[in-house]
Amino acid sequence: MLGIGTDLGTTLKLLTEMGYQAQGITPSSDHATYMQTLGNFTPNLGSFDAILLQESIQYIEPVVIFNQALDYLKDSGSLLIIDKFSLRDKEPVEHSLHKLTAILPLAKRVSFSLQAHLDLSQYAGSTLDYLLNITEKHRDSLVTDLSVSLEQLTQLSASNKADKANYVQGYDGYALLHFKKDHLPKWQLRSFEKKYFSALQTLFKQSFKKVLSTELWQWKYAHPLAQALCTWNKDSLTGHYGGMPRDILFFGEQHTAVQIGDVMVDPTQRGALNRKGPFFMMASTFIESYIGFGKPFLLGFGFPNARAMQVAEYLGLYSPVGQMLKFSWPAVQGRSYFLTTFRVLEKKNLAQYKEDINALWQGMAKGLGQDIVGVRDYAYVHNRYNQHPENNYQFMLIRSRFTQKPQGLVIMTANDECCEIIDLICAIQQVPLLVRYAQHYTATLKCTQLACQITQSFAQYFTTSDAHHEVLDVHIASNIWSDGPTPEQIKGHWWLMSGDMDYR
Repeated sequence: MLGIGTDLGTTLKLLTEMGYQAQGITPSSDHATYMQTLGNFTPNLGSFDAILLQESIQYIEPVVIFNQALDYLKDSGSLLIIDKFSLRDKEPVEHSLHKLTAILPLAKRVSFSLQAHLDLSQYAGSTLDYLLNITEKHRDSLVTDLSVSLEQLTQLSASNKADKANYVQGYDGYALLHFKKDHLPKWQLRSFEKKYFSALQTLFKQSFKKVLSTELWQWKYAHPLAQALCTWNKDSLTGHYGGMPRDILFFGEQHTAVQIGDVMVDPTQRGALNRKGPFFMMASTFIESYIGFGKPFLLGFGFPNARAMQVAEYLGLYSPVGQMLKFSWPAVQGRSYFLTTFRVLEKKNLAQYKEDINALWQGMAKGLGQDIVGVRDYAYVHNRYNQHPENNYQFMLIRSRFTQKPQGLVIMTANDECCEIIDLICAIQQVPLLVRYAQHYTATLKCTQLACQITQSFAQYFTTSDAHHEVLDVHIASNIWSDGPTPEQIKGHWWLMSGDMDYR
């Protein structure tokens, strides 16, 4: 038997006295150290009849634990987990504990059957009562003998009281879960690792007929909160499902969302678009683990086409909350304005306009306070557009001619005869002005047409007398698989443009 977790000494001693052959490892609660410890522990495959995780799964991704168990356990071996879990949310903020409602379906998805589920919350509560009493009773001795401060003891007691309250009110629970390894699944679900990148490049080319460069992949997933899952069929990568964090204003409040991207399944495996297939395994696990109340990301969003949207709806994963429109205008020669002027900014000098960009974003945020919009401050603009490893963007800053106050920033691309507004940062009532300047700049670049994509709900700001628009086969998807903001709350409120897409 293998034990993984904290304070295993007593447990292993009891197991040994009962006749079991038991060994254990006690990794650090630090995520990186934990991963290194598990990585350095490499027993033979199928070595153990049972694995016990004692207060350790809360420090590591469940997908990693279940995969380790699949590798280390013998056929029909037992996986036992004793730990604290989140049962329901007190408020929509990130919770440090794994949700029990995510652990149980994940186990089944990766071929572990639940044999027993014991609720030990009352015993955990009693232990906390004991700790609170003993801490108070021996407060002076603890300060003297252990060199801890009264402030530290006060903080410890406050933490224990909060934990006890969460047990009593049903927000957290302490449980013993007993799973049995059924068989190796056809598709094995794993967290994506850098060492898989070559296989990902092959899958990406098969799926999108394009080459995924190392630089672009590193840029997209550089954020420490970025996540990706993948599926394997033996030694073949069959699927990938990625998520890139995005700071947002959600009806005026700061939150973090995640943009779903690089969703792909081996073309030869796409027939398995059911609840046992690779797409469902990745999407449902990603949402359960990362999106919704109490998760790292309050909500997720993506840009599927109609077919992909229908599949996700059928599987109960996403719901449509918007659709993209494409506007187009003719280029306009020689237009000038008395009250405003513009300047094309050089990429290398963008930092000089940091205060202007931040001021423009504040005005835009105020105007969209009753909607959902991705943060567009200088830091975002610099990372998204100035540091993109492949695309070249052009920046046009519009100012008041007399006060020199910034009126708006237009971010564009030029391709053959068409220019495109990729992003706008301005008070929303200034959108028509920025479009007119973009039409003028389009003519100076010898292009004949200007285009722009925007969510349908904000079409009114782009509808000028010479505008033409069409509905695109690009939908805005939102999570319905886990608890979070409902589609009814979100529908019609996303301000999204081409720049919000990871592939533009």
